[in-house]
Amino acid sequence: MKEINKNIILFVMNLPDGKDTIEQIRRYEKDFGGPLRVMLLMDSRLRDTTKLAETEGLDIYAACDFSKPWKIAETLLPYQDELLAVTCRSEKHMARFMKVIPHVPYLRTPGTESLDWSSDKYEMRKRFNLYDSKITPKFTWVKKNSIEERKRTIKKIGFPMIIKPASLAGSLFVTICYHEEELEKTLRTLFRKIKTAYANESSMNVPKVIAEQFMEGDLYSIDSYVNSRGGISHCPLVRQKTGRDIGHDDFYNYLQMTPTALKAHTVKKAEEAAEKAIHALGLRSTTCHVELMKIDDEWKIVEVGARVGGFRHVLHQLSCDINHSLNDVLVRIPKKPVVPKKCKGFACAIKWFADNEGVITELKGIKKIETLESFHSIKQNKKIGDKSVFARNGGRSVFNLLMYNQDRSKLLADIRRVEKLVDIKVASRGSGGVVKAKPKTVKKRVRKTTKKTK
Repeated sequence: MKEINKNIILFVMNLPDGKDTIEQIRRYEKDFGGPLRVMLLMDSRLRDTTKLAETEGLDIYAACDFSKPWKIAETLLPYQDELLAVTCRSEKHMARFMKVIPHVPYLRTPGTESLDWSSDKYEMRKRFNLYDSKITPKFTWVKKNSIEERKRTIKKIGFPMIIKPASLAGSLFVTICYHEEELEKTLRTLFRKIKTAYANESSMNVPKVIAEQFMEGDLYSIDSYVNSRGGISHCPLVRQKTGRDIGHDDFYNYLQMTPTALKAHTVKKAEEAAEKAIHALGLRSTTCHVELMKIDDEWKIVEVGARVGGFRHVLHQLSCDINHSLNDVLVRIPKKPVVPKKCKGFACAIKWFADNEGVITELKGIKKIETLESFHSIKQNKKIGDKSVFARNGGRSVFNLLMYNQDRSKLLADIRRVEKLVDIKVASRGSGGVVKAKPKTVKKRVRKTTKKTK
C-alpha cells in the first residue's frame, strides 16, 4: 500500500477549537501531496456534551466502550491501513489515550508508561528525582488526613507547602499551607471532594493527593516537540502569573504572555531544564507542555504534560506564526515541526476569576474590552446568577480573554485597561438579596467574539 493512502489524523477524546484545528491541518495538504482526513474517537460511556460529532469539517466520528479493549480494536480495524498519526490534546483523557495506543501499533506514539508517569505528579516527581534531583522540589504522597500522616508530611516537606491532586488539570484544588491548622483543613476538604472532582472531569486516574515544597520564583512554561528519537525543538517561553501574584489566594493561571523579555542565555538554561524533565519521563513522538520556575539563576520543574498547553495554539499563532496544532501532528508522522526564528508581536491569555466566591450579581466592563486595540477574542463562561468559585475549590473562570499587539508596551497598556474596566460583584454565600437579572441581560454567552489581528 502506498504511503499516500495513509491520510487519517486520529484525535482521541477531544478536538480543541474544532473547525479551527481542522483548518490548520488542512493547510498541510499541499505539502503532504493529497487530502487529509480528520477522525475523532470517543468513549461511548461519556456524553458528547459539546456536540463534537457535529464539528464542521470532521470526516470520521466513531465511539466505543473504552473499558473493553476488543471494542476499541473493532472500531479502529476498518481504518488501520489509513491511519497516519494519532494524538490526544486533553490532559484529563490521557488514561483513555493509553488504552488506544496498543491498537495502533504501527503509529509513532509515546510509551504508555511515559504517559502514565506524566499524568501522575507523584510518579513524575519520582522520575525527576531519579534523573536529576536538582530540578525538582521535595515531595510526598499524602494518603490520609490523620495526625500521624500530617506529622510525617510536615517533617519531610516543611512549611510552606503546596497540596494538590496528583492528576487534575487547571490548578484545581491547588492550595498553599503555612501551618498545621491550614494543612488539616485543606486535607479535610480535599479528601471529601476529590472523588467527585475526578468523576466530574471524567478522569480514569485513581484519586491521589501529594504535598510539595513551596517554591518562590517566577513561573514560566514552554511547549516542546519531541521526535521518536528524543530530539527536541522548542516554542518560545511563556511568562505566567498566577492568581496569587495578583493578590488572590489561588494558583490558577491568571496571565500568560509570550514571547518573554528574557535574555538568550537564560532561555537556553530553561530549555535545558525542560529537556532533562522530558527525557526523565522518556517521552517521545509528542508535544510536551513544561511548567518551570525561575529561582534566581536556577530552573525547577513544576510539571510536564504530554500535550499542548492551554491557549498555546492561539498564542503562538498570533505572536510567531507557529501552526501549533499542525506541528503536534507533524512530530507524530514524523515530520520536522516548523518554528520560525523570529516573532512578529506579543500575545497574552487572561483567565478572569471574581475577587470573591458567591453568586454573580453584576458583570461590568466585558463589552468594553472588545473595543481595545489589542483585543483578539473572548469566551464568557459565566453569567449573572451563576456561582463564582475559586480554582482551588474546583471552580472555573468567569471569562477567558486573548489579546495581541505588535508593540509589547501597547499590549501591557491594554492589559492594564482590562484590569480597570472589569468589575464583577458577587453575593457572598449565605447572604440574601441575590440579583436575578432579566433574560436579555443574562443570556448566556458561551460564544467566541473575535477581532481580526492587524
